[in-house]
Amino acid sequence: MREAVGVGRFLCRNGGLEMSGFDFEKLKDPQYFAENRLPVHSDHIFYRDEAELARGVSSFYRTLGGIWHFAYARNTAHIPQGFEAADYDCRDWETIRVPAHIQMEGHGAPHYTNTTYPWDGHESIVPGEIPVRDNPVGCYVKYFAVPEDWERVYISFGGVDAALALFLNGHFVGYSEDSCTPADFDLTPYLVTGENKLAAMVFRYTSASWLEDQDFWRFSGIYRDVLLYTKPQHHVEDISVRAVPLERDGYTHGKLDVHLTFNDASEKHVEILLCDSDGDCVEGEEAVVTAKSHAFSGEAACVLLWSAENPWLYHLIVRVHDAAGVLQEVVRVRVGFREFCIRDGVMQINGKRIVFKGVNRHEFDSDHGRAMDPALFEQDIIALKRANVNAIRTSHYPNSSRLYELCDIYGFYVIDETNLETHGSWMKNGACAKDAHTVPGDSEEWLPAVLDRAQSMYERDKNHPSILIWSCGNESCGGRTIYEMSEYFRRVDPTRLVHYEGIFWDRSYPATSDMESQMYTKAADIEAFLKEHRDKPFICCEYTHAMGNSCGGMHKYTELTEREPLYQGGFIWDFGDQAIRRRGRYGEDVFLYGGDFGDRPSDYNFSGNGIFFADRRPTAKLQDVKFNYQNFTLRPSWNGVEIENKSLFTNADCYVLQLVLDVDGQKVWQRRMPAPSVPPGETRCLPCAVPSFGNGEHVLTASLVLAREERWANVGHEVAFGQTILPAWTGDVLQIRDVVAACPSAPVYAPLAENGSLRVVQGDINLGVQGAGFSLIFSSAQGNLVSYRYGGRELIEELPQPSFWRAPVDNDYGSGRMADCAQWKLASLYRRCIRIEYSVDDAAFTVVDGFFGRQEERRAKSVTVRFTYALTASPAATCSVTYTVDATGVLRVALDYEAAEGLPEMPDFAMLFTLSADYDRIRFYGYGPKENYIDRCEGARLGIYESTAADEVEPYLRPQETGNHCGVRWIEVTDRSGHGIRIAGDVPFEASALPYSPHELENARHAYDLPRPQHTYLRASAGMCGVGGDDSWGAPVLAEYVQKNETRHLAFTLKGI
Repeated sequence: MREAVGVGRFLCRNGGLEMSGFDFEKLKDPQYFAENRLPVHSDHIFYRDEAELARGVSSFYRTLGGIWHFAYARNTAHIPQGFEAADYDCRDWETIRVPAHIQMEGHGAPHYTNTTYPWDGHESIVPGEIPVRDNPVGCYVKYFAVPEDWERVYISFGGVDAALALFLNGHFVGYSEDSCTPADFDLTPYLVTGENKLAAMVFRYTSASWLEDQDFWRFSGIYRDVLLYTKPQHHVEDISVRAVPLERDGYTHGKLDVHLTFNDASEKHVEILLCDSDGDCVEGEEAVVTAKSHAFSGEAACVLLWSAENPWLYHLIVRVHDAAGVLQEVVRVRVGFREFCIRDGVMQINGKRIVFKGVNRHEFDSDHGRAMDPALFEQDIIALKRANVNAIRTSHYPNSSRLYELCDIYGFYVIDETNLETHGSWMKNGACAKDAHTVPGDSEEWLPAVLDRAQSMYERDKNHPSILIWSCGNESCGGRTIYEMSEYFRRVDPTRLVHYEGIFWDRSYPATSDMESQMYTKAADIEAFLKEHRDKPFICCEYTHAMGNSCGGMHKYTELTEREPLYQGGFIWDFGDQAIRRRGRYGEDVFLYGGDFGDRPSDYNFSGNGIFFADRRPTAKLQDVKFNYQNFTLRPSWNGVEIENKSLFTNADCYVLQLVLDVDGQKVWQRRMPAPSVPPGETRCLPCAVPSFGNGEHVLTASLVLAREERWANVGHEVAFGQTILPAWTGDVLQIRDVVAACPSAPVYAPLAENGSLRVVQGDINLGVQGAGFSLIFSSAQGNLVSYRYGGRELIEELPQPSFWRAPVDNDYGSGRMADCAQWKLASLYRRCIRIEYSVDDAAFTVVDGFFGRQEERRAKSVTVRFTYALTASPAATCSVTYTVDATGVLRVALDYEAAEGLPEMPDFAMLFTLSADYDRIRFYGYGPKENYIDRCEGARLGIYESTAADEVEPYLRPQETGNHCGVRWIEVTDRSGHGIRIAGDVPFEASALPYSPHELENARHAYDLPRPQHTYLRASAGMCGVGGDDSWGAPVLAEYVQKNETRHLAFTLKGI
């Protein structure tokens, strides 16, 4: 080290800016992407001894995370002059946390855009140019002293967005781009004794920004860990480990290849040990090495294979001693023996056809952006494991090393994706518009930077067994440059496959991708494609776009994996909503999306596509995801359970089988037993006599649950279920043993049959009907039912309404459906009563001529009133609502519509009752527990559920249709004292009870735009159309889930409680 001295100042020359020898003009040069950066290497951590390894704390490292001094410059012209100099005091600057995004720390604003480059409309530039007026630069300064015994000192930046120019004590150290892989530099030549001054300029836009047009929030800053480190005299610079089971031996033996690269060629003693999870050595060697590299190969017998189902890991331990035998360092690398290849035309893992049950995952949390809370990595992995997800695509950049480590441990198949997306350079408003400015295309100019990104990812991540596929980036069209990247991956790593979806748009280099990969292709179109193209296996690198209330029809894809061998699954878009949490106007948590920070251009709530919300709470969509991704199909019946095992390596007997029988929603019988042996790929039946409990709807649910605790879930966690509504029993009567084994439940008493009659009070304007404890009023003035009192309480706050509309879901907006169906919104809001009829005791209907006309009071057994409405629609259409009440107080309601030719499909066909907000307790017998729809109900199960109106609202980023339940037999909405309304149907119907009307949901852009609840909107429906989800920008709801414009009928009963 040397003494501190003053160094050069800020210079101006030729209109360009130069600071301590750094020329800002280089920022726009695609071929200038690194200077003085150390060679990339594996992400292993090295320790002084085994004790440090056991604790996971290495004394070779120090973190520079924490508080740094900081200045924000709008562009390079506003950078504080000479701030990097050793004698420029920055201690009175503002401060900023590291790691963190500049925009999340109060400097500038987050900016969300999907494909459009963020400068579009602000500055007119082309590749080879960068924004000038608005190109923020973060000026960072950190004062530090290195440990006294450190001779050589290095620094590693885990992730800097978008580019970094580094200085130490006024000297230029180096430069690096690629926001998502580490940049290491040697600080030793510039260190001084005592305090050192580290200065960094972080540029928001450089030439690299043309390569980083991912669908995410656009941030800048030092957002991953910054580490100082030193190295021992003899040091392993890089490790390459390949562990492949041998097919010739039936995958019982494994070949291990280890290649070590050292920092010097002097004599060193090296121990290489391969240990199992118990610490027993199964292979290894000791060697005296007098070169800068060393290779070891060996075979291990009876190896346990790594897979997502059974992620068996070994531990490679490398000890390095000097010539005198003094320990220099200890390195541990987790090793998984697995083979992944294309064989017989399909992708195979350890000799079995693989199916990816995957999710795309951005590295994002709502409070820190991509500077994620480290604890969330494991939380995410556990949540996905519990949801039966087996694969992750790191969309669209290499993630932190911690993710891959966790995927190795927990068992996930990973597509590791290069930090490359140039979507906005070739796609304009959804149209492919390649031109001379398409990046990277066939350009030699961009080739070095593109290959550097591939190499940086490969070298860091190469030892993780979870990574099966290298991806050449995302949505960067095609051309020779990306093909060269794919060839690089094949040269350096023949043990993995190469993926690239862009060949769908540009087939000039079809060999770029080893598999056919497409996005958002409909399941039927995939099947048709594979009938003609059988040269490659097929995956959907993105599918079932989970924007808002979505994922309808997902099961079409998972079913296709079972009947088409070449279709090998896909990756849902995506894991979590990218929304930023802030405090609202009234102190509440709010989640903001694109455009909410004044960021323009923006794609608004297109940032919210998660099966988890931004705060990691699961969405209702996860209910179907987990079911569609389960590895077992269970088919319960009166005679037992048929179990189909779709696993690759797991026998069903690893689990416990549970059977639960409900009758009319009440649990009456259950059994728990070890699951039978059902080997992978086989289907077997487990005989088991299920008792009948007489009349009533018998529903049998079979579940497989964990028999032992796993790292990711406790004993009893359900991994798969199947449910059947059993047909009418025709066997023997219930036996005493069945009664003894039945589940205890509270006694249920049937009510007495009501008798008596109705009092009919016909006035001029109103027709009143009164019975024991209830009354109704039908109004000729309002053309509607205006009162239903039960137990002395008025239950109807507003007039009941036929409803043909739903609050549009994001997929509706994207496809333009609601513009096509808008007449049904008008019909729901505005109608005219054109006919009133009534009947007493089933007599012929009397047509009301203007008003009822007073008659003497009389007694009756039943009264029917029918209202016919002219709807606001063209061509003209009508509907009728018929109410029939009898002495029991039960009100039978029927909504009828005769199809009017020329009208569009109908979003919903329902009756809507407005109640006081006091009636917010919900209990129903139908499909739940979470909301479900005709095209997203595979994972729902029939039962009795309790909820509240508020809890039925899924907190989508943009409020939309929510809370629907299919297959409802009855629903009760009550206040806290138990008073309320029950709706029931002889035919199962759909229902919801929400604190907002469809129109209130539609009018809100955010949850905070919704009014304070004043009502509960109780809805009974003959069927709403599906929510869709093949994509969110044009794909319609699948035809079988559309409610067509045809004659419709809805019937149910309503009664006070």
